[in-house]
Parts: sequence; structure tokens; C-alpha cells
Amino acid sequence: MFAEVQVDVVPIARPLVTEEDRRRVLEVLSSGRLSSGEWVERFEAAFAAYVGVPHAVATSSGTTALEAVLEALGVGPDDEVVVPAFTFAATANAVVHRGARPVFVDIDPVTFNVDPGRVEDALKRHPRVRGVVAVHLYGLPADVESLAELTDRYGVWLVEDAAQAHGAAMRGRRVGGFGLAGVFSFYPTKNMTTGEGGMVVTQDPRLARRVRLLVHQGQLEPYRYEVVGHNYRMTDLAAALGLGQLEHLDERNAARRRNAQILTSALRGLPTVVPPSEPEGYFHVYHQYTLRTRHRDALAQHLRRRGVDSRVYYPEPVPDTDPYRRLGYPAGQWPEAERASREVLSLPVHPALGDDEVARVAGAVREFAEQVVGAL
Repeated sequence: MFAEVQVDVVPIARPLVTEEDRRRVLEVLSSGRLSSGEWVERFEAAFAAYVGVPHAVATSSGTTALEAVLEALGVGPDDEVVVPAFTFAATANAVVHRGARPVFVDIDPVTFNVDPGRVEDALKRHPRVRGVVAVHLYGLPADVESLAELTDRYGVWLVEDAAQAHGAAMRGRRVGGFGLAGVFSFYPTKNMTTGEGGMVVTQDPRLARRVRLLVHQGQLEPYRYEVVGHNYRMTDLAAALGLGQLEHLDERNAARRRNAQILTSALRGLPTVVPPSEPEGYFHVYHQYTLRTRHRDALAQHLRRRGVDSRVYYPEPVPDTDPYRRLGYPAGQWPEAERASREVLSLPVHPALGDDEVARVAGAVREFAEQVVGAL
């Protein structure tokens, strides 16, 4: 149907690293102190202030951040934790690694985030649930106000998985500070990066202390062990990069939002494509610009021919993947998650895009949609 055009590819992600970022990393290299030290402490303080909480603990990844929080909260065998069925597997994996069982719940089809009504159903049906991990998927906050009210009412905790939502907010309040704890990832494709790394944020000083112990092999002073811990530390090299990335986060999020608005304006009204939504009072930071279409695979192939990268996040609900099937999760229990996995496609929206590249992405999607409609 479509002729192939050879052009440079518009990538799905392109991390931005400034000369100041490089200078800071070189400063750490020159210091001879490469592990966790002064730069990590500075990064923790800056990130806590940015989110608006008193405590932050840096970690080696978003996954270790979540695992440390769950361990600090005492999650273990015979416990259950509510998680979304549609997310990156690390959210549920962290629960399984504690010996606990994820209770998967379906998503809201508009926001792709966990549906609070289904969370309440799960809390009613599963008395062993200790808490809820709410994911702010693609950079859009989950309905954490409703979830916080629910978890308070049922006497369980709320943890925010904000791995994709640095700077996202709900009614002017940044995510990460609504629950008992929030966790962030600094993987290279995220809205800000440290190469690899993560962060735990919390209002609770006791939880912060417990997490810090677990991250640092159970010690706050050298060789004075209080618990059996892990080496989940962030390096000063990573923290030096993170400080610079944090300084540019708001302007880069603004660029993501601007690119997203251009795409949405161009795609609005197309009969075969549904652009992402931003409910009133929510501040979406567009880690991914994820649309829905029943012609997902054909659109992805067309974009590839037009030199536009795209990705499917995620091709299966977590409980439908092989490891979780082996844990006994039945198919067909999460219809909205399963439908999303067949229809979602993420387009380039990152702040390194030029205006011409954004126009190319929008034009390629419009071309596909118009020709598909014409062929029907």
C-alpha cells in the first residue's frame, strides 16, 4: 500500500548530556572518589527538595529502589501487594522477590493507570494485602488522591512507582509525595538519567533510615551493622550526572509537553487513532507519547518505512507473561490491560526532537490513518 522512503530515522529516545554534565563527571573521576559519597548526598538533597519531601535515598536502579522499600516495609511470604496488570514487569517482580504475591488489577482505558475502583475490589477480596503500588505510567499521574484515600480507609500503605514520571504532578503537587514512599528510575531513556540509578523519596524519617540501611549493606557507620543489607548504592559518578540532569528537568519536560501538544493537535479527530489523554488537574510529562489504534502493527510498519521509530510498551499484561502464568495467574482476567497491549504504540516525543522531526512523526501517522480510511 505504501512506498518505502529512505530517510534518517527519528529515534524513540535520545538522551541529552551537556558539557556541564561531562565536566562534573570528569571532576568526580579526577577526585579518585568514585563510589557513594558527597555527590550522592548532594543529589539526594536536591531531588528531595524538587519532589517536596524531606527524605531521599539514592539507589543503583529504580528496581532496587522498589525492592528496598518493600523490604523496609516488611513485605514477605504470605503477604499480598496490589499492582497494575499493565506496567513494566519490574513492578510485580519486586513483590515476588520478597516472597509475596502480586494481586493484579485492571487499568482505566483512558489513562492506562490502575483503576481505583478495581483496587477497592481487590482490597475487599484479599485480606492479606499489605499495600498498593501505583504506577504513573508513561508520565501521567495515577489517581493518587483516590488511592491515598482508599489505602488510608483500608489500613494499608501506598507506594508510588514514579519510574516514568519525574516532575509529573496532580493539582500542583509532584508525584512521589502522595504515598508512604515514591520510587524513581534514572535509566537512560527516562526524563532524566544517571546512566543507571534510582531514588526513594518519603515523608517518613523511620522508613528513610530503614531504606538507607538496606541500601548500604545494613550500616550507617562503617562496619556497624544493624540489619542484613544489600549493595544497592548509587555511585558519585551517577549522582554528578543526575544533578545536572535535574537542573534541566523542567525545561525538558516542557519540551516534551510542547511536542506532545503538536502531535495531539495533528492527530485529533483521526478515526483510526486515539491520542493520549491529560485529565483536568493532571500534569503529564510524556515519558512516552502513547496512542491507541486497532491497526497498531500496520502503523508501526508504516512508520518504520517513513523513518520514524516507535515502540510497544507493553505487548502483554504482566500476569499474561510466561513467568506469571507459571505462578498460576489465569488468562482473561484483565480485559482493559489485554486490549491496551494489542493497541498501544509509543511515538518519539523526547526533548531532543527538532520541529521538523515532530512534523515528520505527525505527518507519517496522518498519512497512514487517511490511507487506511480510504481503503476501507
